[in-house]
Amino acid sequence: MKQRKLEILLEEVEAFAEPDLELEQYPTPAPLAAEILHFAYMQGDLKGTVQDLGCGTGILAIGAKLLGAERVVGFDTDEKALEIARKNAEQMGVDVEFVHSDISEVSEPVKTTLMNPPFGARVKGKDRPFLLAALRTSEIIYSIHNRGSLAFIQKFIKPAVITHSYVAGFPIKKVFDFHKKEREVIEVEIYRITSL
Repeated sequence: MKQRKLEILLEEVEAFAEPDLELEQYPTPAPLAAEILHFAYMQGDLKGTVQDLGCGTGILAIGAKLLGAERVVGFDTDEKALEIARKNAEQMGVDVEFVHSDISEVSEPVKTTLMNPPFGARVKGKDRPFLLAALRTSEIIYSIHNRGSLAFIQKFIKPAVITHSYVAGFPIKKVFDFHKKEREVIEVEIYRITSL
């Protein structure tokens, strides 16, 4: 499936009804999700079992399944988001397991983790438990972080290494009261990490 076709399909994924500020629930935009997923697919990383840590309404998990991942599991602590994720998967005609769980309890080994963890804008270090869970369970990790995080991530994940990284735009729509603009694009860094 071409990246543009995947993006069009992912545009149909419903976002959070009531995003939780403390969980930093900013939905992964369809163009960015399609870009990351297509890159993972081209690297051969969507074979076997794929997990999405902090899956929200399921865009990365659903996209992985659309691109042929054998088994996909999404984990989140927000049951309302998981209800939307299950509905999204059903509407897209894909079989994805969505599990209500804290990421610290995730233990099953998988080939690949896809994730858009909290950036730690509200509470510093909120991305660390996600990285630790992914490192503990995955061979390959794709993760989105604030621009300027490279040196920290490289140090934090050792002995795992970043094999690829690039900067991308992450559009954020006005969803919380403190947002001043209707839409703002922040720069993020996408990392492909391998523990091999």
